[in-house]
Amino acid sequence: MDTKSLTMRTHDFGLATALVSSGFEISTTNRDINGRFYFMFKQTDKLTHVINSYWANTLDVKARTFFDNTKMLKSLIYAEE
Repeated sequence: MDTKSLTMRTHDFGLATALVSSGFEISTTNRDINGRFYFMFKQTDKLTHVINSYWANTLDVKARTFFDNTKMLKSLIYAEE
C-alpha cells in the first residue's frame, strides 16, 4: 500500500476482480518494467475490510458479476500491451 497517495496497489488478479465485483473502482493501472500489471484502488477502511474478507475466504460476491469482471479486467490488461 502506498500511504503517501492513499492508494492500494495489487497485481493479484483474483483480489482485483473481487474488489471490482464488490463495487470498488480502479483508480489507475500501470505495468512495471518487467511487464507486471498493477491495479490501484483508493484506500478506505471499507476496502481494507473487503481485502481482509477476501483473504479470510469470507467475501461473498455474485458469481456472474465476478465472471463478467474477470473478462473486463483481462480486456483492460491486454488493451494496455
